[in-house]
Amino acid sequence: MVRYPPEDQTRPRPHLISAVARLVFAGLCVLAGYLALFRAPTYRLWMLAVGATEWGHWLAWLLFAPFFRPWRAIVGFPGWLFGAFAGAAMLTPLLRALLLRTLPQRITHAFGAATPRTRPGAPARSQPIVLLDLFRGVPLPPVQRETLPCHAADGTASRVELYRPHGVARTAALPLVVVIHGGSWESGDPDQLPEVNSYLAARGYMVAALTYRLSPQHHFPAALEDVLAVIALLRERAPELGVDTERIALYGRSAGGHLALLAGYTLGEPAIRAVAALYPPTDLRWGHANPAPRRVIDSTAVLERFLGGGPDAAGAAYDAATPMLLAGATAPPTLLVHGRRDELASPVHSRRLAAHLRTIDRPHLLLELPWATHGFEANFAGPGGQLWLYALERFLAATLDGR
Repeated sequence: MVRYPPEDQTRPRPHLISAVARLVFAGLCVLAGYLALFRAPTYRLWMLAVGATEWGHWLAWLLFAPFFRPWRAIVGFPGWLFGAFAGAAMLTPLLRALLLRTLPQRITHAFGAATPRTRPGAPARSQPIVLLDLFRGVPLPPVQRETLPCHAADGTASRVELYRPHGVARTAALPLVVVIHGGSWESGDPDQLPEVNSYLAARGYMVAALTYRLSPQHHFPAALEDVLAVIALLRERAPELGVDTERIALYGRSAGGHLALLAGYTLGEPAIRAVAALYPPTDLRWGHANPAPRRVIDSTAVLERFLGGGPDAAGAAYDAATPMLLAGATAPPTLLVHGRRDELASPVHSRRLAAHLRTIDRPHLLLELPWATHGFEANFAGPGGQLWLYALERFLAATLDGR
C-alpha cells in the first residue's frame, strides 16, 4: 500500500493565498481610484497621484475587467468591482480634459489670434487633446543640443543647455525661450523634463535651459541674480548663438516659474515679451501663512531656507521675492497653468497673481486644470501635458511672433 506524507500544516493553503492576493489587489485599486480623484495626504502618495492622473488612461482597462470571465476568476467579485471603480476614476482626468473646449477661444481672447510655428516634420498641435498621442506619445523630431559653459553671478561654474532646430544655420536669429527648472529652489538642473525643450526647438525656437544657485547654501536673491546673468549672457552672445535679442520668453515650473515671473517683472524690458509659469508660488508672505500639508511638504521650512528666515526676520526678502508685488504697467503677457488640487503649491497663488494682473490691465491667462496636481506635465503626452503644450505654443506664437 502506498503511504502519502502527512499534509504540511505550515504551508499556506492555496485558497488563503488567493484571498490575500485579491484583498491586496482590491486595496490597490481603491488607493489608485482615490489618488485619481482627491488630494494626496503624503509626499509619496503625491508622486503616485501624478501617475494616477496623468498615466491613468493606461490602466483604464480595469474598467472592463467585469466582462472577462478569466479575470473574474483571478480577482474575484470584489476585485473586479474595485478594478472597475479604479478604471473609471483614472479615466476622469482625460474626460475632464476633453471638456475644456473653450481653451482655444480663451487663448485668442487673452493674447490675440496667432498661428503656432511649424517646420517639416514638426507640426503644431491640431487640438488640445489628441487621443492617439496619449498612448504613442508626442512625436519629437531630432534637434541640435549643446552645452554652453558659463558662471553664476558669484563666479562659480555653471552651464546652460541649448536646443536649436536641426539644420538651421547659426546666422538665423531665432526667438529665445529661457527655461528655468523647479525643485523648491533646492534641487533640479537644466536636464529636468527636456521634452518640451526639444518640442519647441524643433518648431523654430532657440531654447536655453539654465540652472541657478540653490538654497539653503545660497539665499535669495542669488537664484534671481543667476537667471538675470544668464539672460544677459545670451543677449551678449546673440550673434554667435543665433538669438533674436528682441524676442525673448521666460518659462519655468514651480520654483522655476516663480523665478521666471520675478525675472520678467524685474527686467521690465520690451525684449521680454512673455512669461509662462506652471504652478508657481507668487505671494510668499501668503504662502508662509498658509503652508501646504506638512506630510506632503514642509513649505514653511522651504521658504525660510530660501529667504533666510520667516517674514518677521526677512520681511524685505519676502517682498522682493513676491512676483505679485513686482508686476506693474510694463509686465509682459503672462500664462499661468495650475492644477486645482495641487498639494505642494496652492492654486491660490496663481489666482492672486491673475487677479492683480486683471486689476492693472495686463494681458494674462490662468488655466486651471481641475484634476491636476503638482508636476502634472511630467507625462508629456498625458491630459495635462497635452493641454499645457497646446496653450504654450499658441502663447509663444502670439507674443513672440504676433506682436
